[in-house]
Amino acid sequence: MLHRVRRLFDIYAAYHLPQDAPCPRCARLRLLPGFVAAGTRALPDAIRWARHRDPAARARVKQLLDLSGPAPVELDGTLFRARNAAPPPEGAGVTLVMPVYNALTLTRAALERVAAHTEIPWRIVIVDDASPDPDVLPALRDWADRHAGAELIALPENLGFVGAVTTGMRAARAWPDDPVVLLNTDAFLPAGWAPRLLRPIWEDPRVGSVTPLSNDAELGSVPEPGHAREIEAGVADAVDRFAATLNGAAQQAAPAGVGFCMALSPSALAEDPEFDAAFAPGYGEEVDWCQKTARKGFTHLYVPDLFVAHMGGQSFGSEAKRALIARNSALITRRYPRFDAEVHGFLRRDPLVTARLALGLAEVEVTRRGPLPVYLAHSMGGGAEVDLERRIAADLERVGAAFVIRVGGVFRFTLELHSPRPDGSTGVTSGGTASAPMIAQLLAPVTARQITYACGVGDPDPVTLPDLLLSLRNSGDTLEVLVHDYFPLSPTPSLLEAGETWKGLPDPQTASARHATRRPDGATVPLSRWRADWGRLVYAADRVTCFSEASARLMAQAYAGARIEVHPHALHAHVPAIPRPDGPPVIGVLGSLAPHKGAGVVQRLSRALSPRDPGLVLLGEIDPAYRLHRPGRHHGRYTVEDLPALVKRYGITCWFIPSVWPETFSFTTHEALASGLPVMVFDLGAQGDAVRAAMDRGAPGALLPLSATQDMGAILEAANRLSGAGA
Repeated sequence: MLHRVRRLFDIYAAYHLPQDAPCPRCARLRLLPGFVAAGTRALPDAIRWARHRDPAARARVKQLLDLSGPAPVELDGTLFRARNAAPPPEGAGVTLVMPVYNALTLTRAALERVAAHTEIPWRIVIVDDASPDPDVLPALRDWADRHAGAELIALPENLGFVGAVTTGMRAARAWPDDPVVLLNTDAFLPAGWAPRLLRPIWEDPRVGSVTPLSNDAELGSVPEPGHAREIEAGVADAVDRFAATLNGAAQQAAPAGVGFCMALSPSALAEDPEFDAAFAPGYGEEVDWCQKTARKGFTHLYVPDLFVAHMGGQSFGSEAKRALIARNSALITRRYPRFDAEVHGFLRRDPLVTARLALGLAEVEVTRRGPLPVYLAHSMGGGAEVDLERRIAADLERVGAAFVIRVGGVFRFTLELHSPRPDGSTGVTSGGTASAPMIAQLLAPVTARQITYACGVGDPDPVTLPDLLLSLRNSGDTLEVLVHDYFPLSPTPSLLEAGETWKGLPDPQTASARHATRRPDGATVPLSRWRADWGRLVYAADRVTCFSEASARLMAQAYAGARIEVHPHALHAHVPAIPRPDGPPVIGVLGSLAPHKGAGVVQRLSRALSPRDPGLVLLGEIDPAYRLHRPGRHHGRYTVEDLPALVKRYGITCWFIPSVWPETFSFTTHEALASGLPVMVFDLGAQGDAVRAAMDRGAPGALLPLSATQDMGAILEAANRLSGAGA
């Protein structure tokens, strides 16, 4: 027991030790109190895992010890609450300041939107920054002449963005009670924008600025902060129509706003009426102003109920933008040394993540090229996760997005929106919640879905997952069940009995306690109830995809009449044929070993070895509760590409895949068979079917009886025979 606790603490320390700790030993000692406290809370679940192999208990232990990786941000349900917004104050108006430099087509479109979409009294100061395009100034003059609220200032020489904005801000002082909205020529205002942007200023005089969300707004970017994406105006308008249904009171404070479309309050402008010319010709000036006014007690907000398209920063070329950002960022850092840390803290807690997900999904509805793939998956990695990653990669090419409901993490549900970035990488926006209704709220804009159950192992109340998925299925949506393990057949997804033994598919009427579970309220769920609830999902599915004939047989035995298909996986990577080394027999154990993967078998085998027996080497990891005894050797993790060199290094003459459960598909077995070396497996599941088929084709191999899980002599005899010794 002490050995197991020590191994667990090693894992805990690996997750929590600072990378740059000057004294790792001291840092480990400082982790002990937290480990003991968390371990005490996790003890009941650890006992349940040890006794019953309940995957939900294992996931809970990982949660309590914080071994599930970085925690997602908790989603904010207030975003979806109805809000009766007060009308604009009596006499409320707004003054816009728009600096112009060329970009006539965009400028005309932006100005027309000001006139068409501003429903409160408005004025606009247009500053032509000596645009070299000869068509710009006459067009601006014509537009200003046709709109009573417009004032045009033509600068005789180019002052840059900061100089032009400052000129406009000075002119705007003629209306000192108005908020001032800075508006780029590439910012397209949607209908009804003004009350949503200005309401925080009307309601609180200590609000210094307000910025909407956008496709390109740094901290306010959707779906990922700091990642700009192109967007069409019509798509942006559709996203904003959904944004207008959200609760604007779920506004969030940030270190700075973004000047592409930024409302400045009269009270803050009275304190600091201009941008600093040190940031000329542009970029960073609004950060400087926000930081100055923040020191005077003003807050700077982003509102989730307004989405404004930013059509790409055309005022400056991209190369010029990068150079200006580098120079002016250094100036910001010198003036405000804590600014970078404030931004990092904002991103780490990302209070806008709920809005990013909601608006990101609203954009998906307009841009998707087919039904949105919606997966329910677990958080434990392994082959199911590899398969999920492959599917999502294909979805991004085919549809343009994918949505994952992940169980078994810090929160009951971690919701992930996967979408392609302009550079070809994949962006993931994620947040956590315990609320199943929030999943439906986020997915509400998406009218066509392709729902797939991948794996629900690790959920604290898994008997409710079938109904959750069925509730997300609209008329016409497709539904698929992937059989990566046997969770639809039993709360014990390996189907094994006590002692990690296989006794066939459990009968709901006579099943042991291993195949019952408890709900969070303590109510027992017998296997008969489990099969009934999961049966609703299985029978409703358009397709139940199994990856081997063995798993299809078990699913058909439990759910006769279900639409079951068999589609084997492709291997992760090509495995070259490997020549058999000369020398004494050496058993290579391939794969990471959990109890159901044969950790106990390999521990017994290593303990039974004598000097005259075959050698033994494990390529992979082993559960901390087990150990490999000498003379067995433990190499650790490997890649498929490493196998030829590892076979040569250790003199491996045959493979042993010790899994004691009926695998749904065994990647390691197929990798071992592809190498050309003899393969031993127990005669069950997908691993048994694969080796039997290979032997029928003349490949060397051995199907071991299940009694050999306790008979080490039978395993060693087969290894000698396959390795060419003792024939």
